[in-house]
Amino acid sequence: MGRVAAAPATAQRIRCAWVTADPLYQAYHDREWGVPIHDDRRLFELLVLESAQAGLSWLMVLRKREAYREAFDGFDAERVARYGGRKVRQLMGNAGIIRNERKILAAIRNAQAFLKIQEEFGSFGRYQWRFVGGTTKQNAWKTVKELPARTLESDAFSKDLIARGCSFVGSTICYAHMQSAGLVNDHTLDCFRYRQIRGRAR
Repeated sequence: MGRVAAAPATAQRIRCAWVTADPLYQAYHDREWGVPIHDDRRLFELLVLESAQAGLSWLMVLRKREAYREAFDGFDAERVARYGGRKVRQLMGNAGIIRNERKILAAIRNAQAFLKIQEEFGSFGRYQWRFVGGTTKQNAWKTVKELPARTLESDAFSKDLIARGCSFVGSTICYAHMQSAGLVNDHTLDCFRYRQIRGRAR
């Protein structure tokens, strides 16, 4: 009996159409984007990076992520919340990150609000996941053109964060954050990650 032929080594995975050929972008899509996150340090990392992205590309931010991790003390919200003028000046001189003073100051204010939310709800994750009822919202987009830039849930999330003193957290930024953290499954139906994410959602 003949052996079953193996799949060609050149066979390519079908990914969401927004993913470029950049290896870093592909790795982020394949391993991270849309995976449900409940760990507060990782959620704070996304909050800082998504806020820094405003008006820029996510790939640019991904390329700077390691520099951000070093500059912002491993995304330790307690330490970031205590940053003062000297640290801000230091960050403004760091060519590895996006040197926008308003965004740097926003990261500090957002860290302070983040800690208050943790105190009130027990964790930021518990607070954040309330906006989707505690479980990943499973969408079923056929093409990336169908993906919304904002939703009623991201509107509510943004409004609440702003009321708590956060900035650079408009609804579009909040929806990108929700996509990244797996609050919504926005992989398109033809993407190999769609069913994988659907199977691990919680």
